[in-house]
Amino acid sequence: MPRTRQGEHPGYVDMRPVGPSSFHPVIDVPPAPYVLEGIDLGPDLLNVAPRDALIRILEAGRSPLTLEEGVAILLAHPGILRERNCYQMLGSRAGDKRIPSLWVTKEGRPRLGWCWEGTPHTWLGAASCTARIA
Repeated sequence: MPRTRQGEHPGYVDMRPVGPSSFHPVIDVPPAPYVLEGIDLGPDLLNVAPRDALIRILEAGRSPLTLEEGVAILLAHPGILRERNCYQMLGSRAGDKRIPSLWVTKEGRPRLGWCWEGTPHTWLGAASCTARIA
């Protein structure tokens, strides 16, 4: 996260009491390297609880992004959290109801945190893709 940027502001992690290493993919991903196709940060899923967003993503034949994929997008596209929307990565879990999430703080810094699966947020979409190509 310190390598991510939002303008001149570096990103950071605040996931207490867990950390990024607590989250693992709950979907099948190919061995690295691979390419994500048809990425969508979920602007139509703003203010939708993650558990409900996941149902809509799967019904659309899409796959939720993992924590690693979501951070990779932020690294590849600095500023995307302001240009589009902040997003949750429903393809990773810590074995409980926490969902890893990326948003911009009041200070303008990208933050990797988490939110509960049943809580909707007006600023958080749910990121997904159409395919992973190895």
